[in-house]
Amino acid sequence: MSSNEKSLELSSRPAAEAYVSKVCFKLGPPALIGAELEWLTALDDGTRPTLSALAAALGDHSPRSIAPESPAQPLPGGSIVTVEPGGQVELSSSPYTSVSELAPMLDADARLLRDMLDASGIDILAVPADATRAPERLLTLPRYCAMESRFTTIGPYGKLMMCNTAATQVSVDAGRDRADVAARWRMLHVIGPAFVAAFARSPELAGAPDGTWASQRMRTWLELDSSRTDSSRTAVPNTGDPIADYASWALDVPLLCIQGTTRNWEAPAGTTFAQWLDDPDIVGRAATHGDLDYHLTTLFPRVRACGYFEIRYLDTQPDGQWVVPAAAFEALLSTPELVARATEIGAGTAGRWLDAARVGLADLDLRTAATELLDLAAEVGGEYSDHLAAASRRCSSGEPPSEFDMASPDFRNRKESV
Repeated sequence: MSSNEKSLELSSRPAAEAYVSKVCFKLGPPALIGAELEWLTALDDGTRPTLSALAAALGDHSPRSIAPESPAQPLPGGSIVTVEPGGQVELSSSPYTSVSELAPMLDADARLLRDMLDASGIDILAVPADATRAPERLLTLPRYCAMESRFTTIGPYGKLMMCNTAATQVSVDAGRDRADVAARWRMLHVIGPAFVAAFARSPELAGAPDGTWASQRMRTWLELDSSRTDSSRTAVPNTGDPIADYASWALDVPLLCIQGTTRNWEAPAGTTFAQWLDDPDIVGRAATHGDLDYHLTTLFPRVRACGYFEIRYLDTQPDGQWVVPAAAFEALLSTPELVARATEIGAGTAGRWLDAARVGLADLDLRTAATELLDLAAEVGGEYSDHLAAASRRCSSGEPPSEFDMASPDFRNRKESV
């Protein structure tokens, strides 16, 4: 969208909902998959690196959030580097037609990223929650100032999430038509708790209130701000049409910030985007397409519609092991029949996000669902079938992912050959 189009005012709620439906759900035969990998960073003494140190280490690959004049060049495999508020680094891959094509490119970019940072004395850590350091926000962009201000009114979890957690995310195409979108969307939500349990590996988080959790990272999202993190309450169980439901939900989420409106981008407390549409005087001007685009980036549901589906509910996995959940999603989404079978398996634990984050595989029903889903994925997992079967056996034993799950010679060879 051009800058002129972005500045066009939105005429009504129906017009805004139609726009969200169009930009958040791109219809067509599913063909692509991508991933985002996130790491905590630390110096040798355990402290966080400065933004200037990160920018110097990343050079021309630095994001403009920390080096405004940077060309922000992608890495050779197509991955874009970003830096999160607490100094976490993230690689966002290019989309590929399969995990088999994606994995060598993203793994090579991850090794190059590690080497660049290591040369500057910066370690990257494949851990989903910081167990030792208090949360500290390094990025001072207005977006993150407004975000912290908003989340602090709720509790400690916002700053913990922003600064002390890391995730593995997988992105898949939405679907060929509205019925296909609905089935794929529903499946990704229904199997979510079982997958949270299967891949939980963050029992400790410095600064979190007392409590025993399998995934402290997921805990921060569950405790954070349900108005902008829990689209599943409306988008899955209500009408069965996630395209319409997501558009309606998005407009009823309170504004987190308004780009460029004030020095701190602060939004009127509790005001939703729909209320801004109805009464432009609340903000002092009418809402535009650009404002709605930005509002959509401040929504953090477990599956986010971005034209494609961004699956956001997994802890960061040990280095190289992100391919296991990615291959599982690819397999389970590969045919309508498998989508239906996976939905049926996950139905018994659907909605049990809190239990999955709290006790993980210690819950028999979640453990059984996770095992059966990974077994199903292994049936059609191609070159990753053995890895998926191994993950199923791990889940059956109740063990979280570890650095040694993927230590088989064929996996080491794959890593060394790319």
